[in-house]
Amino acid sequence: MPGIKLSENSTSEEILPVAKMVHELFSLPVTMRSRNKKGIRLEKGKVVDMDYTGPVLEDALAGNCVIHTIPDNGAYKGIPVVVAPILDNEGKAIAAIGVVDVVCTIDLAAVFGSYPQIVRQVEEQKKKF
Repeated sequence: MPGIKLSENSTSEEILPVAKMVHELFSLPVTMRSRNKKGIRLEKGKVVDMDYTGPVLEDALAGNCVIHTIPDNGAYKGIPVVVAPILDNEGKAIAAIGVVDVVCTIDLAAVFGSYPQIVRQVEEQKKKF
């Protein structure tokens, strides 16, 4: 039976379906890697790197945590990103996936001014980080 299985040793080819789905869902650049192997970087509907790692992916794996930051080096230097670990059943990070953090780059009040409940929800989420 075909399926998607992720592990700490998943290759770029094995993680591609997950990264591609997130990329297509959000139309944002996506990076992903497993704990023990470099991964991929997707932009504008294309795979631009099949041997990718980045400092924030590595930090999320090492810290086993979600990271919202603006990297000072790497492919997304100076651009807000959010990276989340993918955890196994024991809570250990086996992979990490990241996207450009558009929430940090837009004026929510201007965009969602007529939807105050959305602005409140996003602001509450931002306070958690």
